Formats: sequence, C-alpha cells, structure tokens
Amino acid sequence: MLSKMVTVKIDRPLGSAHPDYPDMIYPVNYGYVEGIIAPDGEEQDAYVLGVDEPLEIFTGKIIAIIHRKNDVEDKWVVAPNDMTFTTNEIRAKTNFQERYFDIEIIWK
Repeated sequence: MLSKMVTVKIDRPLGSAHPDYPDMIYPVNYGYVEGIIAPDGEEQDAYVLGVDEPLEIFTGKIIAIIHRKNDVEDKWVVAPNDMTFTTNEIRAKTNFQERYFDIEIIWK
C-alpha cells in the first residue's frame, strides 16, 4: 500500500474534538478511505499530514503505515505527493492518539 494514491474523507478535521473524548483535539486532519475495510470492520482510517488547514476531502500518497501491535487495526499516513516525513515526525504528529498504543511505523 505504500506510495499508493488514495482519497481520504475527513470526518475529524484539524482543530476538531474527538466525538467521545472532547479533550482530545485533532492537530492533523483524520478520516477514512471509502471502500477499504480495515480489520475492525470499519473503513480504513488515515491521518493526513502536510496540510495545515481543516479539510473535507484529500487525495494524497500513503507515506507510512502505523501498525498497532496491541490493536486490530493499522492507520495509514497520507501526505501530498511531494512531501515526506521521518518516522520521528510521524510519531510526533500522531502521538495525540497513538500514545495509547504500542506502535511500529512502516515506511519506504
């Protein structure tokens, strides 16, 4: 899946609060890829990095996969086609949510 172009429907735009945990504010756009079903039975979740404004939809490249070792699903990391991030940058940008999981970042 790495390097594949996908379209993410944003249901939690940058600056919005988590629906169940209102103290958790999304510092990045977060959504899902329609038609791709993840192991949890829901559509595949994705973080969008590299865009600093709230979005409704975004098409970009999968630059990494966050593998949750203690959960059933992985999260995709999507960015503009010409942007890359290091694993440390990805970890820092997604830590607001991923800090609750044992993760491995798969990229390149």
